[in-house]
Amino acid sequence: MNEPSSVHELADSLRRDLDRYSEGEKLPSSRALVERHQVSPVTVSRAIAVLVAEGLVVARPGAGVFRAPQAGGGARRGDLSWQEVALSAEVGPANPGVAGLLTTLTVPPPDVIDLNGGYPHSSLLPERTLAGALARAGRRPGAWGRPPVDGLTELRAWFARDIGGAGGSLSAAEVLVTAGGQSALTTALRSLVAPGAPVLVESPTYPGTLAVARAAGLRPVPVPVDAEGVRTDLLAEAFEATRARAFVCQPLFQNPTGAVLSARRRAEVLRIARAAGAFVIEDDFARRLVHADAAALPRPLAAEDPDGVVVHVRSLTKAASPSLRVAALSARGPALERLRAVQVVDSFFVPRPLQEATLELVGDPGWARHLRTLAAELRDRREAAVAALRRGLPGLLGTAVPAGGYHLWLRLPDGTDEAAVAAAALRAGVGVTPGRPYFAAEPPGPHLRLSYAAAESAAQVAEGVERLRRACTEDGA
Repeated sequence: MNEPSSVHELADSLRRDLDRYSEGEKLPSSRALVERHQVSPVTVSRAIAVLVAEGLVVARPGAGVFRAPQAGGGARRGDLSWQEVALSAEVGPANPGVAGLLTTLTVPPPDVIDLNGGYPHSSLLPERTLAGALARAGRRPGAWGRPPVDGLTELRAWFARDIGGAGGSLSAAEVLVTAGGQSALTTALRSLVAPGAPVLVESPTYPGTLAVARAAGLRPVPVPVDAEGVRTDLLAEAFEATRARAFVCQPLFQNPTGAVLSARRRAEVLRIARAAGAFVIEDDFARRLVHADAAALPRPLAAEDPDGVVVHVRSLTKAASPSLRVAALSARGPALERLRAVQVVDSFFVPRPLQEATLELVGDPGWARHLRTLAAELRDRREAAVAALRRGLPGLLGTAVPAGGYHLWLRLPDGTDEAAVAAAALRAGVGVTPGRPYFAAEPPGPHLRLSYAAAESAAQVAEGVERLRRACTEDGA
């Protein structure tokens, strides 16, 4: 059964059951609904969202879902069936494949340990420093006026130094401020690749990249990744076979494998792309998610590219807050003008108060202290996850453990139903991510992605892995 059909049927079933509950009464937990209806957690979340939008239930984070008070007069529910015909004639992709992306954005029930989420737990965020930065930003002269389309000059200059290094060749004039990394990826792909054309992506890769590409009408072509990053021999073959004009990659702590592009392959990627007349879109999402015990980080590819091959994406969101949606796109030459034109059409500009708050944040001594604390916390959580996996599920963990990012890539035994394992894990009280959405084509085997940043503590991470072990035992994995 496909996902939209499952959501529709579950929503219908929940509507019928609502008469059994009085106004304000709590409905069964998401975990109970998963077990009762034999559907995925994502299906439950989407079905509940449908009922919330219809005003039938109220979702209270941390508390549960409750039947909503009935509106006076008993308003008639409209007939929405006409939309099926209207949407069938739409222009563009009907389903850009957002299931994998939505899975990592879904807030789990309070009784479920989150080893799935893509953002650090609130205890790992610099909330006090952010509050001070936002308050000071609101008092800056002109803070509520219209900003330059490209972004505040001071913020663009900060990003230029951050990406290119002090005294580097990148200038503020080669930077655009965007509304987060996802928006930057969208702008880059829509600017540089024509609808219907192929775009090369790592395999496996971040589901948001695949969703952006498909939503833009592009055809993602996978290039396998190993312990040293993208396979450059296969990258060259893919460029030759497809005549693609862009390759999207995460050279640092790649999501989901955690691989770091080796020094030898870094030069090869730039050489191959330059020979193909193609761009490298470098998604540098994990630069500030390095762990306290990591070796010195390699420079961004953009810092070693005088020829404008690399279009660089740098976001502050992961390390700062999910709601600080501020990032930068850097590029050289005519490509920058194309990026600017698409961004203006899409969003005009990033709100000035948010840009001012970002400047206050990165200039605050508390920002550097926060990054040091975050590095230590991520190391401790990683170690807790690895130790628990080696005790209970030693066959799933590879030999290389990344010293950055927030996730581990687990290989399940051949023939395992990864979706069934994820469902069993949810029943056991832990959320993990199936591997299928990370592949643009058929995966080479079943996987799980385990994120250790969204949990409350290192101890909770270890408990989550223990619950996963019980689920794998139950499922026979």
